[in-house]
Amino acid sequence: MTQPISRNRLVGSLTEAASWPGADRNTLVTLAAALVAARADTEGSRYFRDLSERNPENAAAQALAGFFQVRAGDDVGAAIVRLDKAATMDLGLPQYFRGLALAGLLPGEGPSESGHAAADTGRADQVIADLEFVLAVRDQFPVLLLRAAYQGLARAYRVLGRQQQAAEALERSGLGPAAADQPPMFTGFSVTARDGMRVSAPGTLSPAPDVHVAQSYDFGDFAFIQTSAGIVAIDAGTSPDRVRAAMADLGMSDQAPVSHVIFTHAHLDHTGGSEAVRGPDTQVIASAGFPAEAERQRHWTLPFRNFTGAAATPASDLKPDRLISERTSVLVGGTEFVLIPVRGGETPDALMVYLPATGLLFTGDALMPYLGVPFTAEGSPEGLLDTLRYIRELAPRQLIEGHTTLTDNFTIEALAGLEPALTELHEFALARIGENMTLPHILDLGYLPALLRDHPAAVVPYLASRDDFIARLYHQRTGYWQPDGQGLDPRSPEETAAALDLLAGGKADAFVTAAATLAEQGDLTLALDIVTPGLLRHPGNRELAELRQTVLIRLMEQSQLSDPFGFLVYAELAGAEVAPVR
Repeated sequence: MTQPISRNRLVGSLTEAASWPGADRNTLVTLAAALVAARADTEGSRYFRDLSERNPENAAAQALAGFFQVRAGDDVGAAIVRLDKAATMDLGLPQYFRGLALAGLLPGEGPSESGHAAADTGRADQVIADLEFVLAVRDQFPVLLLRAAYQGLARAYRVLGRQQQAAEALERSGLGPAAADQPPMFTGFSVTARDGMRVSAPGTLSPAPDVHVAQSYDFGDFAFIQTSAGIVAIDAGTSPDRVRAAMADLGMSDQAPVSHVIFTHAHLDHTGGSEAVRGPDTQVIASAGFPAEAERQRHWTLPFRNFTGAAATPASDLKPDRLISERTSVLVGGTEFVLIPVRGGETPDALMVYLPATGLLFTGDALMPYLGVPFTAEGSPEGLLDTLRYIRELAPRQLIEGHTTLTDNFTIEALAGLEPALTELHEFALARIGENMTLPHILDLGYLPALLRDHPAAVVPYLASRDDFIARLYHQRTGYWQPDGQGLDPRSPEETAAALDLLAGGKADAFVTAAATLAEQGDLTLALDIVTPGLLRHPGNRELAELRQTVLIRLMEQSQLSDPFGFLVYAELAGAEVAPVR
């Protein structure tokens, strides 16, 4: 395959970080998933075989070496021996990746060739043993790995003629009937017209007695704290129906309305379901900056309908009873809530909630790695750094954040390395902006602070934050016109398409050839940049339409690890829905 024009920054940084001594499981798994999405099996085989030779006692590295060796078709027999050895060294990831690797060797649609039927049956049995084990202990695995487990099971069940179980596995994967023959999909993200965007499978977390967090019942998470004077809610999702569903699952349906609702900020995915918890005597508390942010939100419309889903009915009359402008302690039935207004990384009206008795800190979206909703010009790198410093000094036991994936990854342990790494990135990016370097060139430097070597838990959160941190800083420090001339005289998509059509000689085939070549070599965003104007000039061309769909689905795969907003955009452009994994 021809070298791509664009650099895959995520893969490049992960390959460096995964080779550091003490690299954690999250870094290895994220790299593996990114390589699969990039169709870089040969690169993955070479990389993990080298890593496993340097770390012979690392069962995860051994398993990944065998997994990619099978996918690359590189001495499959030796790869299976490697996978079997890894499975004797540890329980968990070795069984998972052996199951997926063997599932990839099973035939797709249609019967097995007679000469391989016995081997296929044996492999299918091993796939089922491995992946059913994984699902039996699914709480030990990140949700992003479970879809592929169901895909592999469906393929194995089908080989054994167990069609009903194959169909059930595919339904649980949330990917549709064709998923068994597609590459493994590694994501907890889901997006449907009815339910909108979710970042994980719905579930509950109880980090302390009388503290219950509803995770991924909606795009945003929300919590309930039981006190002797009633329930205190922290945030309320987007839809009242989803809040009521969570309360029913938590056995709290008869405890609404609640005594207090504390909003961490004014975004609709944290306030829209408040009708489910508010009553005439409910006290609503928010930051002093909440009214201004709510007013700004009122004049903004989401550009993508599947973000909130059809069931969402955001509140429009939300007026807090009490506004907090400084650190304030509130007692409710003997339970102390310390309310802490901060700038935060996402909005200027952030309000953190600290429970001293349990050491829990509810941060809302103050640590959001996208630094604001990507569709609006908000968010502050400096606010994020200020909040990280404040949390370090406060030293809470555990962070509960506004979205499940943030709680899972932006842990108190990770923040020890994340704060200095982002501080270093801030200075690096400012220096490059001062040199009039363009944003794409700054991003392509793929800056990875060396100090992360000593903080393996911070690697994935840093990489999830890096590009958006730089982009927000860049846009806040530069004007409409860029040093390379971008922005001086914006052209419409139709004008750009007409100019490219001149270059293509008015022929749709030229667009098809260029876009297909770019997609094949992994330049997916460039391929979309060609196929989109091609369709504007040649709207009836079937090859361009099919190519666009293929590119969009693959861009969804590339966004599936750490970019829910990108996943949402590409899914909506493709008209695709992905149900939650069950």
